[in-house]
Amino acid sequence: MENIPKNYKKKPFDSGLYVTSTPIGNLGDITLRALDLLNAADLIACEDKRVSGKLLSYYDIKTPMYSYHDHNAESAIPHLMEHLKSGKIIALISDAGTPLISDPGYRLVNECQKENIMVTSLPGASALLCALTNSGMATDNFLFSGFLPSKSMARQKDLEKFSAVPTTVIYYESAKRLLASLKDMRIVLGNRRVAVCRELTKLYEEIQKNNLDQLIEYYQGRPTPKGEIVIIVDPPAKQQNLIDDLDDALLKALEKLSVKEAVAAVTYMSGRKRKEVYSRALKLAAHEE
Repeated sequence: MENIPKNYKKKPFDSGLYVTSTPIGNLGDITLRALDLLNAADLIACEDKRVSGKLLSYYDIKTPMYSYHDHNAESAIPHLMEHLKSGKIIALISDAGTPLISDPGYRLVNECQKENIMVTSLPGASALLCALTNSGMATDNFLFSGFLPSKSMARQKDLEKFSAVPTTVIYYESAKRLLASLKDMRIVLGNRRVAVCRELTKLYEEIQKNNLDQLIEYYQGRPTPKGEIVIIVDPPAKQQNLIDDLDDALLKALEKLSVKEAVAAVTYMSGRKRKEVYSRALKLAAHEE
């Protein structure tokens, strides 16, 4: 390869499991050490041989692949453990990015730890970090919640869990469900500011950052977008007495949350004292019963 430092030296790899990051789009985004490992490994455990095969072909890597994913983990893990116990080197990769982040793999790592088999990581590309650093949202404190549920009601319930969390929240979403998810976010989160990050590191990379009303309008007027999508959500605004009608806010919250959860959410959003909100919530809840 070109531009390799003159003093760069390949180091041998001990036997064990190597959790290895691969590019999320641009095949050039792979580390020299990851390439060394993929060439030196006895086996590459991957989600989809067709997807990983493109990367290996690009770098002319001949290491055999073994399919390992959520649906075959029960049968695949014993096979992989047999190789590891015999002193082999296995590279664990996902279709893209850092393995185990919304991808299979943690069960294999756990089995290795139980058997005192060496596990280490070769860090690299990660879609959630790439999206976060490109979004312009606060990066000092954030929460990653993985993929949103596919059904609207379950999705809204999932969004409720972190609606009052005072930090940036990150979700993965499929392109075909993007618009529906933005609409559910509008219902649960209000007109929050959001960044939709798509096709990161690829030719058609796009980041649309706006409030939810504007984003919904934008995507409603266009064909369904393509590619992998990361959604970055701004934390809720915190202003004194942001919610003027306490009863109305509590009643809406109590429709979907327990008394404790509703009190926490409304206390944060309104800036009122928790004791005041809790007392009123108990009266409203008793009246509803």
